[in-house]
Amino acid sequence: MTHHLDDIIALFDGLFFDHFRTRLVRGGDEPLYRPADADCPYHRVIFARGFFASALHEISHWCIAGARRRELEDYGYWYLPDGRDASQQCEFESVEVAPQALELLFSRACGLTFHVSVDNLGEIEVDREGFRSRVKQRAVRYEAEGLPLRAAAFRMALKTFYLGGASLQEALVAGSRQLRG
Repeated sequence: MTHHLDDIIALFDGLFFDHFRTRLVRGGDEPLYRPADADCPYHRVIFARGFFASALHEISHWCIAGARRRELEDYGYWYLPDGRDASQQCEFESVEVAPQALELLFSRACGLTFHVSVDNLGEIEVDREGFRSRVKQRAVRYEAEGLPLRAAAFRMALKTFYLGGASLQEALVAGSRQLRG
């Protein structure tokens, strides 16, 4: 199965542009969410370096963010680069469990292997297995309790396209049905 960035962009934009004025955009070294502003009339979910997994991860954050947070650059969250201390790493992981759980579910819907990201190359010891376990537990909880509406719609579109072998248009129809509830 081939995973083209143009396909995931078409699925995201096709599902969410009209109602949420949001597009998925290839970016440079760092991912970023940019709300609409004077220079751009639509919101942008910018993923890093054209990586498919980065697109899934950034979409996961967008699917969780509420309306108020979607008006703020990077949803108003802090981000510390590599080199976080133990306390900062713990805080990072606590806010990353939910989006990485969605990313796990999105990856499965695409037929891809998911790799957890602790996103810290600092000097502290990171419990990657413990974090992976928390992400998997959250994914199970999402499946039992239901995904956020936008996440459920996107996952349906991914499953229909990648696992169901449907066309992009058929996948958009399936995702749109889910989005309408």
